[in-house]
Amino acid sequence: MKAIDKLIDKVIARPGKKVSLDGYDPDFTGGLDKKKAGELLQRGVEELAAEQDKLYAQNTYGILIIFQAMDAAGKDGTIKHVMSGINPQGCQVWSFKAPSAEERDHDYLWRSMKALPERGRIGIHNRSYYEEVLVARVHPEILKSQQLPENKKQERDIWDERYDQIRCFERYLVDNGIIVLKFFLNVSKKEQKKRFLERIDNPEKNWKFSATDAKERAHWKDYMKAYEDAFTSTSTKWAPWYIIPADNKWFMRLAVAAIVYKTMKDLKLKYPDVTEAQKKDLQEAKRILMAEQD
Repeated sequence: MKAIDKLIDKVIARPGKKVSLDGYDPDFTGGLDKKKAGELLQRGVEELAAEQDKLYAQNTYGILIIFQAMDAAGKDGTIKHVMSGINPQGCQVWSFKAPSAEERDHDYLWRSMKALPERGRIGIHNRSYYEEVLVARVHPEILKSQQLPENKKQERDIWDERYDQIRCFERYLVDNGIIVLKFFLNVSKKEQKKRFLERIDNPEKNWKFSATDAKERAHWKDYMKAYEDAFTSTSTKWAPWYIIPADNKWFMRLAVAAIVYKTMKDLKLKYPDVTEAQKKDLQEAKRILMAEQD
């Protein structure tokens, strides 16, 4: 656990502090090599699965895991590798694209509320309501097209209002036993370019690439500023942001798995206690089964 504590100290966006992404190295690996990290991830996935089994049985807490990142940072692969040992009955994954007509008719938190995990389950949101203070901020035309009162579209402090709404929403979730984990997969602009070119050159990965992905790189600085403001305003004691180095996918996956595992371990999850009456019923059931003639 000490190693995980050191990792958390390295990647957490400290609540109440102004966040600058210049202070988070996308290439950081903590001195590990790929082989060692793979071994640790395999062990971590097994331990995570054991905690998830208790989470499901206890049926008291839910875990909401949010992934935000620039394109090609590795969100899908991280979800796949970290959750590879989890019982599918105890895990739900939602990928949020551009809002549908129905979703635009509701407030921006509505579609995320519908996808919240039940108690006993892990819910993963691939992108989230944070898009409304990221993409919508970088592209003002999105805000202008939203079905909001006109005066709201003109307010300069709409982003501060949304940060406050998000902080309150996450506090409400945590107070009701839904633990919120937020990961920003911090890929460098140089590494993103490399991965984009790989997707173009590899026919089996062409489907992952869109020309708009490359065009969005022109807004890189604007996105970094939007992320920094979001982290500064919404990294709280009850729901901090973790800025995960993402230039090395093998380390990124290990870091996410380690933080999820520690968070669940700290909940002190356990299987439900069996009452004396239930124990008697179990023994009676055993007696009946043992008496059967095969």
